Amino acid sequence: MRYGRTVRWIIYGAGAVGGVVAGRLAGSGQEVAVVARGAHLDAIRRDGLTLRQPGGDTVHRLESYGDPAEVDRRPGDVVVLGMKSMDTEDALRRLEFDGPVVCLQNGVVNERLALRRFPRVYSVCVMLPSAHLAPGVVEAQCAPVPGILDLGRYPGGLDDTVASLSEGLRKAGFHSQPRADVMRWKYRKLIMNLGNAVEALCGHVDGLDEAVRPLREEGEAVLRAAGIPFVSAAEDAERRGDILQLRSRRDGGSSWQSLARGTGTVEADYLNGEIVLLGRLHGVPAPANETARRLVVEAARRGTPPGSLTPERFLEVVRASGR
Repeated sequence: MRYGRTVRWIIYGAGAVGGVVAGRLAGSGQEVAVVARGAHLDAIRRDGLTLRQPGGDTVHRLESYGDPAEVDRRPGDVVVLGMKSMDTEDALRRLEFDGPVVCLQNGVVNERLALRRFPRVYSVCVMLPSAHLAPGVVEAQCAPVPGILDLGRYPGGLDDTVASLSEGLRKAGFHSQPRADVMRWKYRKLIMNLGNAVEALCGHVDGLDEAVRPLREEGEAVLRAAGIPFVSAAEDAERRGDILQLRSRRDGGSSWQSLARGTGTVEADYLNGEIVLLGRLHGVPAPANETARRLVVEAARRGTPPGSLTPERFLEVVRASGR
């Protein structure tokens, strides 16, 4: 596959991350279609997709569909999965496709699910501060570079498709490097994302870092016990450098936004829950991650708003769970 004007990006799940990528790709002159749902889809069809950026808003009139079966297939199509991990399996059941499938998602389970059904699966390590709090509107919160989207083939390696997709992302303003070992980077991102649940429960308050620390320490211990390689915090910091400059107010990440929007679900089962699962498989306790997973899932189910718990109280519950 060679990158060119015949390539069409089909963004399947156009929320915070998928929507920002769709808007940036379209704004750079690339062909884009989106698959969305509910009020978000209605707003995109009616008013276009509004991409809010520090330099000003842009509106993109995109091909928009409610189901991937509605999309007319063309040579050169690439399907990009942008939904949260708890929605991936159902989304894949609806997808009939013989081209490249790209996982533009946090967590490490999506690629494996996709590879069961599709032979050409690609993985993106997503570093893209963004938001989706209103139908038809997504927000890129960093400028001038909106995000870092390194990618490779799953489970490993590089090919012409990786080079083509990376070129397209760079044309859209992202930093993007082909990486044969992209999953090492995604496991580091998983460790970083373990704090999402606590951020959603507690908000950005004093003591948050202390509350998150045991989750990440558990995560690293579990991955080592499982023999799963991951890049170091120093490597991750070097890659990020000063590329991502936050220019908009950021109340919270994806789990915080899920509680704020009252979606009823969060993806903690596939972030903290991944560490819990691996810990149980390899005999390493992970009480902090299990506590965070349980509490944020309950908060989402009950419609509890973000910031309803203090970091001190969270740590008390963790200590009690480890007795």
